[in-house]
Amino acid sequence: MKQFLLKFFTWWNGQTFGTQLWTSRFGELVGEDEQGNRYYRTKGGEVDPTLHFERRWVVYNGYAEASRIPAGWHGWLHHTVDVPPTEQNYQAREWEKPHLPNLTGTAQAYRPSGSTLASGRRPKATGDYHAWTPGS
Repeated sequence: MKQFLLKFFTWWNGQTFGTQLWTSRFGELVGEDEQGNRYYRTKGGEVDPTLHFERRWVVYNGYAEASRIPAGWHGWLHHTVDVPPTEQNYQAREWEKPHLPNLTGTAQAYRPSGSTLASGRRPKATGDYHAWTPGS
């Protein structure tokens, strides 16, 4: 019952019933990435008459976070490239790093040394700062 309600009311835990219905009716599976995200386009690559290009979308495996899409699939989703990574031998460049989740708002978020959240209190000022006093 819980899964039914989650699928009915939440979009961030995967696809909703509306997305599932749309995908089964009008979608064609193009491929899947290493994280289990599934990529779709309109059946037969038909061009949408209102958009003037084919629709492309992703159904996330688990929590919906856009930064989980690999670079090759990102280019295909945004119509930067016409061929999906499954149809071409896409090789990630050596400078492309593996996915790291967005940690903003969590305890593991990046906090620079001057942040009050980094150590609980602000570090002391170094000797290069002199407070201004009016009249002097």
